[in-house]
Amino acid sequence: MTVILGLTGGIATGKSTVSNYFKELGIPIIDADIGSRIIVEPGTDGLKNIVTYFGDKILKSDGTLDRKRLGDIVFNDKAQLSELNSILEEYIRRWITEQIADYLKLNLPLIVLDIPLLYEKDYLSVVDLVMVVATTKEVQLKRLMERDKLTEKAAEMRISTQLPMKIKIKRADVVIDNNGTKNETQKQVRYWLKKLT
Repeated sequence: MTVILGLTGGIATGKSTVSNYFKELGIPIIDADIGSRIIVEPGTDGLKNIVTYFGDKILKSDGTLDRKRLGDIVFNDKAQLSELNSILEEYIRRWITEQIADYLKLNLPLIVLDIPLLYEKDYLSVVDLVMVVATTKEVQLKRLMERDKLTEKAAEMRISTQLPMKIKIKRADVVIDNNGTKNETQKQVRYWLKKLT
């Protein structure tokens, strides 16, 4: 029987580090961020609907989505972020469902669904277990400011758009502490995989 693991965390808590490690170990990943890019490629209904709502200003000169410009709009206005999510939700959910169905045909022991908004968008019903990659608020803030070259205020604004970390931790089946080194994080993942098998 295939176990579907929902992998989530907060922005800049290191979910990608864990996701990439699963990939290195040869475990298939369904990455919602990749899906969210595919569903807004030129010519897709997803992109057409975003342009209808936000206007041409969110497009680059080559017709592709200007993710930075769109991010500047939605991360400074919760109503706009909510609108964007509701426009794209149906498309991303369909993409994820198709990916899961394809992988289930292969009878693999484990599939990882890497999804930042697992709780917020109610994907609990499609996963068997939830793994949360967590850090302290201070570490998260520092990493986000460094990674995205943001001011403290801008970084805090982005963090505030997600469910608080302590709620995610409380609801998780497995918590990976990513305050330390990459090696320490990977060690926790290996330990969990050993227990799973």
